[in-house]
Formats: sequence, structure tokens, C-alpha cells
Amino acid sequence: MLSLAQNVAGKVTSVVSSAAQNVEERVFGLFTSSDEKILDQIYSTHVHAEKTFDEDSLFLVVENVLNHATQIVAKVVQGSQVHVDNIEEFTTPKGNLNVPLCTLKKIGCELSCKAPSEEVAHKTTLAILNKLSTYTWEAKGVLALGAFALEFGDFWLLAQLQKTDQLAKSLGILKRVPNLLKPSELPKRRQAVLELSNLIKTTMHVIKILDEFEKLSSYDPKDVPALASANDHIPVDVYWAIVAIVAVSTKITILTSDEPDKPYDLSPYAQKIHFILNNLNMKLTICRTQLAEAEAYRGIRKLFQTPTEVMEIFKALLFTKDNVQPLIDGSTNRTVQIDVLRRKYVFTLISSLDISERDILLLKPVYELTKKDTRYTIVWIPIVEQWTDELRKKFDILRSKMPWYVVPTFTSKISAGIRFIRVDWQFKGKPMLVALNPQGRVENSDAFFLLRSYGIHAFPFDRKTEIEISNKSKWIDSAVKDIHPSIQTWIKEEKYIFFYGGKDNEWIQQFTKKATALANDPYLKDLKINIELFCVGKTAKGGEDHGIIGKFWGAIEGLFLTKAHKQVDPVTKEIQKLLSYKNDNGWAVLSKGSTVVTTGHGYTFLRVFEEFDKWKESVKC
Repeated sequence: MLSLAQNVAGKVTSVVSSAAQNVEERVFGLFTSSDEKILDQIYSTHVHAEKTFDEDSLFLVVENVLNHATQIVAKVVQGSQVHVDNIEEFTTPKGNLNVPLCTLKKIGCELSCKAPSEEVAHKTTLAILNKLSTYTWEAKGVLALGAFALEFGDFWLLAQLQKTDQLAKSLGILKRVPNLLKPSELPKRRQAVLELSNLIKTTMHVIKILDEFEKLSSYDPKDVPALASANDHIPVDVYWAIVAIVAVSTKITILTSDEPDKPYDLSPYAQKIHFILNNLNMKLTICRTQLAEAEAYRGIRKLFQTPTEVMEIFKALLFTKDNVQPLIDGSTNRTVQIDVLRRKYVFTLISSLDISERDILLLKPVYELTKKDTRYTIVWIPIVEQWTDELRKKFDILRSKMPWYVVPTFTSKISAGIRFIRVDWQFKGKPMLVALNPQGRVENSDAFFLLRSYGIHAFPFDRKTEIEISNKSKWIDSAVKDIHPSIQTWIKEEKYIFFYGGKDNEWIQQFTKKATALANDPYLKDLKINIELFCVGKTAKGGEDHGIIGKFWGAIEGLFLTKAHKQVDPVTKEIQKLLSYKNDNGWAVLSKGSTVVTTGHGYTFLRVFEEFDKWKESVKC
């Protein structure tokens, strides 16, 4: 009984499975099925691609056959004066092409004498894909097209030669060429023949583009990010190309049969193939654009690695070779050629349209110096993702406040130059000032730090000036190095340090509270800005340590005396300013490591702390 039950259950399962499969096949609609559903069916036909052949050379031969054949169609069917000799000369494949003839003939058998229906086209395509299971997807398309070309080219060669060659005439009869070309029949079939000829040309273009994608696969995927999604869709594109080949073969069978009027509309296939071709062209354009940008980006990087005229640097950074735009001279509001940058030291201002008026004003003294020393100039590069009318108005308002050179419009979506600015110069949205010398070398990747800290005294903001100022600015180190063991650690770690003190304990408490709040602010923490506080001369219990106070001020006075007899420089002025606060209620010095950033009166610092929310967006690491 158990054996009987199992036998019945097995038969029921088989019947149900067979019925489900039949339903699935009836439900499958060629032009209504999703790509996912098609993929599910065709992936089962594909195994690891292990068979190889020279598909490029085979495609050259197939393309030549189909180009000549479709020209014959135009001449014979349409009565056109197009000559076969007008076709681009055939390029002979390199080496000895070993044509996989048996494979082509097997596919040709699948293409022959099929009934005209969507279902048959689908099943025939799956059968062809099964025969080509061990080839790459691109090779499958080339082989299917080659099998079609073998018959299609033969048919139209016989059609061309049958009037002058008896063998061609006899072979033509076997292939039913006269059935299509009889003077009484040809006018009726002209439109149908031209439609199938155009469809096969479009299908050939689809397969040719698929080969272009395969060639792009040799490049770094990072250079062509759009290629991955295009490659993912290639199996479906190959499927539809073979479906179109099957449909054209079936139409030819009908037109040469005893029932040439049997209905079989190729327009749905033509619409589908044209859609695929347009989509592939769009994807290919995107991929080539990305590749061109990647190569342009590498070209820009190479330019910066070798001495190059700075004007050429700007051309590569801002424009394409054939589209070099003029700059706007902010002082005259007129356009000027980019040649004005030739052999100049260029301060390159890079920012979004959110640049503050304060930063613009900060550059005005620098601009005044460039008018006196014409070796230097300033250029603003506005970074805008997508220009709108509103943003152009904002740009014009900002531009009106800048007397220096301005790049008129610069879209960052497709620019290799912007990629370089973002990646290599680390532009994150905050204004930055890059100092370039006449050979295009970067003298300072962000001169704004020097400009904000030392003003015009840091001109021309190059590395040499930065080192000189940095060395001169480390005077605080000698005054504080021995007053507390933690200070040297903070200095080595390049932390920001507030040294402060004064006669007013209430002010010291206020400063400590507000500076501590600043040091713990989440915004600064996110920027990894570390701030330490050191109150000079105060004990843990709030009393005064006169030994430390005397040592600190003694060191500051000694520094001043060593510099006072020399030419007055920014450091001497800074030390003198600090000495003037010695007996005040409050004072503070801010340093980054051992480099002094600023000194000031106590209440000035408190006002700055209170306005932190207004200026914190301009803070940069």
C-alpha cells in the first residue's frame, strides 16, 4: 500500500509540475515579460565561458557580408543607384581566421523554416543560446549574426548574379530567390523586404556596440563606473538581438514561400531593437565620457608633476581642449583671454557661492598688492553642482564684489578639473586659496590659514614665507616649556592651546567656563580639533603661583628685548601687545602647537566665544 501511495503521489507531482510548466509557457509573453523574467530563463542556458575564437575578426567578415547584402537589397528591391563599391573597403582580419563553421551551421538549422509566432521566436532563441552555452554573451551575438549572414548573404549574392551566371540562377531556384524577385511579386513585397533589411542592420549595430562594452572592460572599473550596470544588462540585449535575427529569418522564409502574404509583423521587433540600440548608445556615451574624464584627470595630475606654464595648468583644470573660455576681469567687468595668467604667480580662490563677505574682504589687501606687483594675480573658481537662474544671480552679486579675475561658469558634474580640486586639493566646500607659481607648482595648498592668521604680512603665502613665519611664531615655546609637564606633550601633538591669565579672578572663571564649552563643542570635535587650556600662575585652589607668573613674564620680556633693537616685524608687535596686557584684568594667547595664532585682551576673547555660532562654519582643520 505504501508503495502504491508513493507511486500515485509521484504521478500527481509529475502531472502538476507539467501542467504548471505549460501554464508558465502560455503565460510567457515575449514583449510583456520583464527583463528579470527573461534573465531567469536565459541564465540557465549559460555556463562558464570557456570557448574562445577571434570574434572581432569574425564580426568584421559578418559586417562586410551584411553591408554588401543590404546594399544589394536597396539596389535590387528599390531600384536604387547605390553601388556596392561605395561601401567602405573591407578590412582583412589579422592572421588566419578559423571560422567556426559547424557552429554557424548548427545555429543556421535553428533559424530555418520556423513558424511565425512570438513563442516560437522565444523558444528558438533559447535553443540557440543552449548551443552557445560555453561562449561569452558578446560571442553568442556575433555567432548568431554570423549564421544569419551565411544564408542572407548567399541569398542576395545569388539574386545579384542570377541574370549573368547559370550556376547562380540554378542555386537561386533552389533557394527560391525567383519567388521573391518576380516582377509581379516584387512591388508587393518591397516594403516588407526593406523593413527586414533595416531591422537586421539595426541588430548588427546592437551587436557591434556590445563589443565596444567588452573592450571597455579592460579599463579600471573605477574609471568607468557606469560600465558595471551596462554589462549587467548585456545578456538581455543579446537575447533580444537573437530574437530579432530569428524573426527576420522567419520573415524571409514566409516571403519566399507559397504563402508570401502570411501575416508576420516585424514592427514590434524593430521597435524593441531600436529602443535597445538607443539605450546602448546612451550608456556607451556615458562610459566614454567617464573614461575621457578619468584620462583627463590623470593628465592634470601629470601636469602638476612636471614644470608647466601656469596658464596651461588653468586650461587643463577648467576647460576642454576645444572650449577654452575667457575670464572676467572684475575690475573692468570685461572678458579677457586666459593668456593674462601667463608667467604669473596665481592665487586661486576656490569656493562655493556661500563664500562670506569677510573672506572676500580678507583678499582685498592682497589684490591691492597684486596691482603694485604685477607678477601676482588672483582668480576665483566658483564650484557649483548645477547652475540655476537664482544661483547665477547670486554669482553675479558675488562677482561684483571681486575686482580680480573670475571664471564665469564652472559646472562640477563632468569636470576632471573639479575631481582634481576635490580629491588632490581636498576641497570640501569651505573657501580655500591655492598659491601657484609660474611653473604651475603648488606653493601653498591653502594660503587662507596664513592670510587669516598673519594677514598681508604672510604675502606671497608660499612655503618659504610660511616656514619663516612659523619659525618666528614659535616664540611662545620658550616662555611656557618649563612651567608644566603637560604643555610639551600638547605642543608635540599640535593641539590648540589657550594660555591665559590676569588680575580679575571673575574674568578668569568666565574665560575658563566659555573656553571649556568651546573645547567640548560637538562641531569642533567632529572636525577633530583638540583644545587645551592652561591658566598661567593659578594654583588648583585658585591662588597665585608667583614663581610661574614671574618666570612667564620674564621670558616674554626677554624675547622682546632680543627683538626690540632689530627691525620691527609682526612677531615683535605680537610680543609687545602681549606685554601691554601684563597688568590687565585678563589676557589670552592661542597657539597651535608652538605656533602662535593670536594674542588679545581678555574681553575680546569672551566676545569671540559668545559669537561662536556665527563664525564656527568658517573653521577648518
